[in-house]
Amino acid sequence: MMLIEDLGVILSTTDNEFEKRAVLNPACIAEGGITHMFYRAIDQNNISTIGRCQIKNNKVILRDNRPLIFPEHNFERCGVEDPRIVYLEGIYYLFYTAYDGRDASAAYAVSSDLRNFEKRGPIFPAILYKDAGKIFKKAGLPEKYEWYAKRYEKEKGQEVSLWEKDVFLLPEKIEGNFFLIHRVMPGIQAISFRNFSDLTEKSWKDYLANMAKFVILNPKYKFENRRVGGGSPPIKTKHGWLLIFHAIEETSSGKIYHAAATLLDLKNPLHVIARLPFPLFSPKERDEKEGLVRNVVFPTGCVLEKNNLFIYYGAADSRIKAKKINIIELINELLKYKI
Repeated sequence: MMLIEDLGVILSTTDNEFEKRAVLNPACIAEGGITHMFYRAIDQNNISTIGRCQIKNNKVILRDNRPLIFPEHNFERCGVEDPRIVYLEGIYYLFYTAYDGRDASAAYAVSSDLRNFEKRGPIFPAILYKDAGKIFKKAGLPEKYEWYAKRYEKEKGQEVSLWEKDVFLLPEKIEGNFFLIHRVMPGIQAISFRNFSDLTEKSWKDYLANMAKFVILNPKYKFENRRVGGGSPPIKTKHGWLLIFHAIEETSSGKIYHAAATLLDLKNPLHVIARLPFPLFSPKERDEKEGLVRNVVFPTGCVLEKNNLFIYYGAADSRIKAKKINIIELINELLKYKI
């Protein structure tokens, strides 16, 4: 039996200007018994920045009173959002969504000490949705990829670029290559590369033309009928890479954001070993149902302590909560649903 314990609200808004409206969707990494949390903060002007705090025993022991990462460039002028973090070969990689008011692109920053971060800029070139839609049509992808391309072009205008969110690295290399998980709606994909400098506009267009080969997950079950997207960077287990992700269900009363789980092959993470055919957890409590966006649980950070998996998530786009689950129980449950 798989038991999930609700640990309640971990982080709420304060009177600090940068986080007065909401805190949500944290990146988490544990060092020396302390969980370092980098979270999205929203001010009263609806501009997002990234705040920092430290947590021990799920209690805040240190919290900065100013944002750590904030808009500095034109491509991120309307916000830096939804961070994820991994440690790989001596470097902390923090990925975030850069928003300019129309386009959402993936960017990253690096650090050696979790305090000082150097921005490295966007990962993806600005490829217009109208061009991407044509590529998707020829790439053998499900029709919903082209549908999203047309939808965003209609909503945002013909000059809108391909939206890229939910980006993070696998926390180790595969055959000497970085393995980057990302989301082109409505699925979850991955790209492998030797160096970040290899990610040129040509390489991305070639990749998009063949992206059907690099899809990890597409929407499959009823609770995923709108789309799926990456959650927390995967955790390595002897059975495979555990990936906690989010799934959006379209219902007659609106969207519901669920947490979900899948298990990926250790040597080839494009291969799905097992996948829960039901949500790992869903909005249930009032503080998950009511907020800036109703009915949202959005997992973005996981920390493993012995066999206890702590899943940190944004609740109703307004606050940060946590769940605790025994990872052995979760893996055993997943293995009942092998692909």
